[in-house]
Amino acid sequence: MAKFKEFLKRKDIIVSSKRYGIDALGAMAQGLFCTLLVGTILNTLGQQLGIGFLNEVIVTVGKGDGAVGYTIGGLASAMVGPGIAIAIGFALSCPPLVLFSLIPVGFAANAMGGAGGPLAVYFVAIVASEFGKLVSKETKVDILVTPLVTILVGIGFAALVAAPIGAAANAVGQAIMWATELQPFLMGIAVSVLVGIALTLPISSAALCASFGLVGLAGGAAVAGCCAQMVGFAVMSFRENRWGGLVAQGLGTSMLQMPNIVKNPRIWIPPTLASAITGPLATCLFRLKMNGAAVNSGMGTCGLCGQIGVWTGWFNPSETALKAGEVAMTPGVMDWVGLVLICFVLPAVLSFVFCEILRKIGWIKDGDLKLAL
Repeated sequence: MAKFKEFLKRKDIIVSSKRYGIDALGAMAQGLFCTLLVGTILNTLGQQLGIGFLNEVIVTVGKGDGAVGYTIGGLASAMVGPGIAIAIGFALSCPPLVLFSLIPVGFAANAMGGAGGPLAVYFVAIVASEFGKLVSKETKVDILVTPLVTILVGIGFAALVAAPIGAAANAVGQAIMWATELQPFLMGIAVSVLVGIALTLPISSAALCASFGLVGLAGGAAVAGCCAQMVGFAVMSFRENRWGGLVAQGLGTSMLQMPNIVKNPRIWIPPTLASAITGPLATCLFRLKMNGAAVNSGMGTCGLCGQIGVWTGWFNPSETALKAGEVAMTPGVMDWVGLVLICFVLPAVLSFVFCEILRKIGWIKDGDLKLAL
């Protein structure tokens, strides 16, 4: 057993919640961002602004009635499986031959996983990566053995689990969206608070939303919760962190506050309370829907991706949203007002007010929100 543990250590195979639950999940979100999310943005920009080269079909796959044309954005979105797999492999410190072999593994797992493909890729890529690392550089014909093992294990595992995992993830997402439509007030609170908390924790709310295909009203509540955390922490900590902190948290991530939350968990109360208010306002009053790529539901104001997702969903609903019964729409004044209030104004005002109350009663003290920037 000691020799086996030493072997795993030499291969950099670390079975831990941090490695698989934080590092790999965070990488999954980056893979999603660089493929599906960017592809959706490019397609929407091309369609809404009439940018010719973004609307042109540059590659056609297949012949006859089965031919499929791809724009630049379409190609980027089609590579979501390989993108996630390679990102996870990179996070797991895979050697080059293992990393590059994950390209077909990710494509296969995503295709076999159906609507829940991204979550299937997550599990399959981890297994394929670790098996590939086990055999990497252990033979004189490494250039053959490592890709063969990685691809065969990966696609073989995908054949066994991708469809069930994808179906389960899709079922969970459908249940959340159904419940939100049925009980928009209560589910607006629950989804907003939980996804917002996930965004600030060292896990990926974007990956979770993408895995469950969270769109529609549930996606809107998720956006509200994420914005409450990011904008909330940015504004309530302005006296400590000034403009640098405002930008880092408001357009970057509220995860920067995790060390301070560990020291004083009470600083998490204001943005979480704000999310409990903006969530049901989004679902019940403004009927704010995220019908862009589901990954946007968990992005908040990070690079304004949450808002871009809502905007793209208005004019060009994602495939996930279309399958959920959503349709394209022309936004009215109320839609724009709701987007601005839910994503920026209310999180800032509510979090600031709640924070000031907690400062006055001594639960939050000067310096508690200071970032090590």
